[in-house]
Amino acid sequence: MMKNIKKLKIFGIVCLLFSCSLDEVPDPNQPGVEGVLNNPTQETLNFLIQGLESKARSGVGGFITATGSIARELYDFNASDPTTTATLIGKDGAILTGSEPQLTGTMFARYQAVKNADFVLDALPDTPGISTEQSNGYRGVALTYRALMLLDVLNLLGDNGVRLDITDPNNLGPFVGRAEGFQALRGFLDDGFQALQNAEFSFEFSAGFEGFNTPATFAQFNRAVAARVAIYQEDYAGALTLLQDSFLTLDAANLTVGPKRIYAQGGTELLNPIFKAPQQSGDQLIVHNRFITDIQAGDTRINKFRLRDDPVPRDDLNGTHEINLYASATSPIDHIRNEELILIYAEANIQEGNFADAITALNIIRNAYGLGDYAGAMTEGELIDEMLYNRSYSFWAEGQTMFDLRRYNRLSLTFLPADRPGDIVHTQFPIPPFEVQ
Repeated sequence: MMKNIKKLKIFGIVCLLFSCSLDEVPDPNQPGVEGVLNNPTQETLNFLIQGLESKARSGVGGFITATGSIARELYDFNASDPTTTATLIGKDGAILTGSEPQLTGTMFARYQAVKNADFVLDALPDTPGISTEQSNGYRGVALTYRALMLLDVLNLLGDNGVRLDITDPNNLGPFVGRAEGFQALRGFLDDGFQALQNAEFSFEFSAGFEGFNTPATFAQFNRAVAARVAIYQEDYAGALTLLQDSFLTLDAANLTVGPKRIYAQGGTELLNPIFKAPQQSGDQLIVHNRFITDIQAGDTRINKFRLRDDPVPRDDLNGTHEINLYASATSPIDHIRNEELILIYAEANIQEGNFADAITALNIIRNAYGLGDYAGAMTEGELIDEMLYNRSYSFWAEGQTMFDLRRYNRLSLTFLPADRPGDIVHTQFPIPPFEVQ
């Protein structure tokens, strides 16, 4: 059972998307917006922080389905939503409209969490009885989550940018461009990191943040997220600097270390949205065959894929394997883990010309999964190929491959297969029609 997360349902972006009033649905078990902003208490702030962690679990299924389909990682054989094998994969040249539920559901969830973070930040100056250190603790966590949530939106929308300011639902801020968006996220993370240097936590996290539930260790998480943003900015020197203050360890024994989203059964809890029962036919995530045919001999990441007993096609698509990524419907999903930090370290060193350091990092990953040391050429191009190969298998169905391919100009039919005649590869989502200014 998920511990220490009290489900706080702040309507926030729900109402921004569907034109309702924030106070339209009264609930005596939830603080109203006026109560949060006009009469905040430390208990309310604690609920909001715990609500942040809870809200960050939502929308993951749509995010993975959207990015995984576009990047030809998987097919979502979903009997209730035929668009998953049509629009997302560009069937017969179909374009994205911005109304796809995978996009709108992700934005809905992410902006709910952003609104929670904004409530914390807005209420802090007026909350009695909290010390400067406690205030810094709330601020550091809220700003870190704000950046982490908006990063998903910005990556999905790409060059269409991201809306950063949702403070006033009647006067939303503009969408800013991609570069400005990434820079703003770095700013949120840097401000959060600074606050965490003189902070105290007077609230609790779930078991998913075990090892990252103090200001010092949460600050390491903050720097890890900032390093992820830095590689999207192509600020590779900056990424290496940020990694120094993260929880990076160049050690295969620590690949899985990192904060996690916790899922559980019962009540209002959420189940892992990516887990699928073995061999079910009506609702299954099917591995794109390129991940089966392209895997290197001996790579144990093949165990992320399960051979299907009865590979029935859908919409002229098929695959020999299905997802085997999570053990159960209550398995946690990583926010970020040391394995990613090692590969960020490898990528940044490749781009900075430090090939020996990059190969050291790549060999940690290769040896952890049954492959020998890297034996390819000591050239930037070959090392980028090796790094991208490892990222694609290490983060299969985790929402990274689409963006990795895009930032290396490989999100196209030049590098990806056309599954059916007429299929196209999308590179980004448009801004939803209801969000267009």
